[in-house]
Formats: sequence, C-alpha cells, structure tokens
Amino acid sequence: MSRLRPLGVATGCAALALALLAASPATAVAPPLSDPHVLVHFDPALGQLAENIALEPDGSADVTFLAARQVARVGLDGSVTVRATLPAPTNPDTPVVHFPAASGLARAEDGTLYIGYATGDDLAGVWRLTPGGDLTQLASIPNSLINGLTLDEHKGTVYAADSGRGVVWRVSTTTGEASVWASGTDLEPAGFIGANGIRKHHAAIWVSNTDKGTVLRIPICPDGTSGPVETRITGLDGIDDFGFTSFKDDALLAALNASSRVAYVTADGVASTVLTAADGLSNPTSVAVDEHRVYVTSASFSATPQDPNLLLARLDQ
Repeated sequence: MSRLRPLGVATGCAALALALLAASPATAVAPPLSDPHVLVHFDPALGQLAENIALEPDGSADVTFLAARQVARVGLDGSVTVRATLPAPTNPDTPVVHFPAASGLARAEDGTLYIGYATGDDLAGVWRLTPGGDLTQLASIPNSLINGLTLDEHKGTVYAADSGRGVVWRVSTTTGEASVWASGTDLEPAGFIGANGIRKHHAAIWVSNTDKGTVLRIPICPDGTSGPVETRITGLDGIDDFGFTSFKDDALLAALNASSRVAYVTADGVASTVLTAADGLSNPTSVAVDEHRVYVTSASFSATPQDPNLLLARLDQ
C-alpha cells in the first residue's frame, strides 16, 4: 500500500513509467530472475488492485484485492476465485488513504489465512479466514493503517505493520489480544507511509519503511519482546513489501512501488534492478518466493491504462 492515487489519473510517475516502457526492450529481466510473464490481469473497475500474497502448497497464490476488500485464490492456470469479502464499514475514515482497504496476508500451515484490514473504525485490525471459509475478526485495532502481516506459528503470533502510526503490532492467534511490539522513529512515516512490508526471518522481524526507503531488522528476544531496531538496507525509494530468496541468507527481492521495479538486494546490501515495467510491473506491491518461483503483485495505482496483475518469474540460484 504505497502510492494510492485516484483511478484513471495519470501522474508524473505514471508518465515516466510509460515513457520508459516505450523505450525499453521486450523484457528487462536480470539475474537471478528469468522468464517473467504476467499470469493474470485483474479488473481495476472491480477494485481488484492486487496488494499482498500468500502462497499455497500447490503453487496457487492467495491475493488481497485492496479496494474490493477481498481475498482471492489465483491458480497456476490463471483462474481467479474470490474466497471472502470483508464487511464494509458504515462510516469509513481510514487513516492516510480514506477508504477501506484489504492489505496484508499471511498463511498458517493448516491453510488458515490472516488478513490485514484498514478501515478507521472497529472493523480495522486482523481478520482470520479458515480453510472452510469462515471469516471472523481476530483483533480490532481502531484508527490503524494495518498493512503487511507476518506469522510466527511457533509462538502463536501475527505481527502487523501499521503504516500510519509507524509501529509493529503483536496479535495473539489464540486470544486476539493486540499490543504494540515495536516502535520508534525508524518505523514512522516521513509524510505518507511508514512501516509497510514485514517478514519473519532468522529469529527477527524485518520491516520496510516506504517513506525512508529502508529495510529494518528487529530481533525477537527470548522473552518475546523486541530488540533494538537496526537499519539493514537503505536507498530503496518507494519500497513496499519484499520477500527473502532463501532461508540460507538475507538476500531479498523488494517491490519498488513508485518506479514499477523489483530490486534484488544481496545479503551484504548491494541492490540491482531485476524487473521493470517492461516485464509487466505496474506499481508492484508485494513479492513472494516459493523455491524457484517468484510471484509479484501489481496494484497499478497510477498507471494509465491501469493493469493490476500477478506476475511470475523463475528464480535461478
């Protein structure tokens, strides 16, 4: 949830992206990725602005549709099935974006999905969707801009990035109790969107800050509290969500929303562009990695014509 614009309005960034697309070759893919292709194009008129991804064991992807307040499953054949629609608030006043938005997504091993929802009222917070289709609110976090989610099943905890307040919430998957787990200036916005993407990786919670172009690492202490916030990566202008390429090290792929790029960042912090608008990106929002597949959602907030989509590429490493 990085650069929201009224639908159909071309901005300077959109014009630049289109100019780059016209001047670019058929593909701009770079190692360690190959074979990028758009698996499915979504319908912006239905609010299908693809925001976040959770992967299924069979290779299908669960995706949140930001403006439609929905979760859908996308098969490897390109089929799209809406699994749930979050309830509409009576008087939505979502911080920053001012409309109800389905945001982050995390999957448990049993297939349960945890969904971030930003509304500005008591419906805001974290919701749970069972494999059987039962949708319930796990935790109410009013006046929040809940964005990315990540799950620690061992500790029964969902971590949620709040882009408006610039904090990380900890939510119990058993009781629904929610409390601020991490805070500080490194997580706060600098005018628009702060803490955004979030991943649990190597006994720590990693968080992107969109306004500051950073990726932060927050250790999980033995007692479950947060350790000192450490800035691990800088210079990723407009970063949204991200995904680690393996469990072996800290290399990651980051969705750079405003510039319609995906960057590969090595474990020692060296960044390079590996996907661009020439490959099909249109304001990418999230990256998920499953062995040799890379999934990228594009919400297409500002591009004209709009093309929200789900892109697949191969990870060669």
